[in-house]
Amino acid sequence: MKAIEIREKYLNFFEKHGHKIIPSAPLIPENDSSVLFTTAGMQPLVPYLLGEKHPEGTRLTDYQKCLRTNDIDEVGDNRHLTYFEMLGNWSLGDYFKEESIQMSYDFLTQELNIPSEKISVTCFAGDEDCPRDEITANCWKRAGIPEERIYFYGKDDNWWIAGETGPCGADTEMFYDTGKEPCGPDCQPSCDCGKYVEIWNNVFMEFYRNEDGSYSKLKQHNVDTGMGLERIAFILQGKETPFDIEIFEPVMSKLQELSKNDNIESRRIATEHLRASIMISADGERPSNVDRGYILRRLIRRMTRHISKLGVDLNCLSDLIDLNIDTLKELYPYLEQKRELIKEVIVGEKDKFIKTLARGEKEFNKVIDRIKSQGKDIIDSKSIFKLYETYGFPPEVTKDLATENGMKVDMNEINELFKEHQNKSRAGSEQKFKGGLSSSGEMETKYHTATHLLNAALKIIVNKDCHQRGSNITSERMRFDFNCDHKLTPEEKQATEDLVNKWIDDDLVVSHTEMEKQKAIDSGAECMFVERYPDIVTVYTIGEVSKEICGGPHVNRTSELGHFKIKKEEASSAGIRRIKAVLVHEN
Repeated sequence: MKAIEIREKYLNFFEKHGHKIIPSAPLIPENDSSVLFTTAGMQPLVPYLLGEKHPEGTRLTDYQKCLRTNDIDEVGDNRHLTYFEMLGNWSLGDYFKEESIQMSYDFLTQELNIPSEKISVTCFAGDEDCPRDEITANCWKRAGIPEERIYFYGKDDNWWIAGETGPCGADTEMFYDTGKEPCGPDCQPSCDCGKYVEIWNNVFMEFYRNEDGSYSKLKQHNVDTGMGLERIAFILQGKETPFDIEIFEPVMSKLQELSKNDNIESRRIATEHLRASIMISADGERPSNVDRGYILRRLIRRMTRHISKLGVDLNCLSDLIDLNIDTLKELYPYLEQKRELIKEVIVGEKDKFIKTLARGEKEFNKVIDRIKSQGKDIIDSKSIFKLYETYGFPPEVTKDLATENGMKVDMNEINELFKEHQNKSRAGSEQKFKGGLSSSGEMETKYHTATHLLNAALKIIVNKDCHQRGSNITSERMRFDFNCDHKLTPEEKQATEDLVNKWIDDDLVVSHTEMEKQKAIDSGAECMFVERYPDIVTVYTIGEVSKEICGGPHVNRTSELGHFKIKKEEASSAGIRRIKAVLVHEN
């Protein structure tokens, strides 16, 4: 069964069970500073999990484009991916454990035709925060899973929360028995031996974890589920890895055909990173040295290096992009329209990296000249790491060149340095995640509303054709990108700030209504990336100054915002300006 067929079966099944199909949110989160990319299906739905009404109702299903950066260096083995697709269904205060589990069991056994005896499940063992989940275990028994294939684990395995705070709860995970021999008499789904593969996770959200570590009850019970498309596809197709399914196979085979030095790890890295780079580029990101742009740059450069390592002519990259888009366009038709843009981004970054390699090689030659002059034949790890950190020169390339020059390197020491570097990077990523994925707090809500006022003010003060091109919000500030062909004058900045504050002082009412998307557009409602919204949308109106399609959250009246102050206005990219602003409450 192809991946597209699995996706269609999934969405159709839950649509028949009263769920509305909603579109995938973009990979690049809107108004969410907590993560670089959308990392889970629930991420765009946090306000609704906390109680805000979703325009499509209380039962939802979708496929969500996801990208996780923590395991970039692990890609190349038989299972890790950076970009993946997550199938999900949600109950927002509607059904709970019994109906969720029965639907999951029915989908697996009736729609995907997985034999019941191949399925094992896990439940939460209980602790001081939440009792042992016997309710879930009994639901599985009634559905058709015998007691001997029901396992109980603690919070590390069967409790789900995004970040440090936010909606959370016990979960139940479904595992597929691959038929491999058990690793021992105590072999269970918690083993990493490969006998059991997790295929689905149902989270029963009934708690909110507070900043002090305590838990409080949510005002509604939710169900949040996630099934990785690539993973379930390779299992159903009887393949060994996701790289063997039709999503990856054409590029994997082409690289093998073109390769002079075939290496399965390099082919997997090149294939996976090419797909991830295509998806990020298609959603509007460009390579840079910070945040998302840095991740995109890193993916393209790592891909380039491994294509080169295979001995494949890098001039074929444009053809590989075409092949990948042709493979993926059944899943993501919009890639066809973005084809030339994607090529421009990826091939352009490849060309820059080739120059980087040339510069790095010059610095490498200086290093070995210095070391040889000292009568040594070992390149110290700190010099190798500096070549990587300063010039982007990969240590594998350094090692190859060292061997060619009769030098040695201590790869064990280098690996330790890189582990330290990765741990710091992961800690930074976790800190960013901690920043508020699940936070729709008071200040974030105020800043989100303020973006609407700023958008409206720029149209009046600067140009009626100014439109939002992106935003980033934390509890401490807002960042707003908009199209504009010039640096704002001091007078324009002051007038914009004054107009926003006038509207705040006017105590305008913030109201919202639901309507069909096309009617909303026809009524004059503004919307960034309109194609990403469902057929029924929420339109927020602020007095008579602003009308936008938006997902929230918002204050009730503008007087709640405080005083608006522009701190900085600068270029973001060609034709795009950026305003950084704060809200302060004056005494």
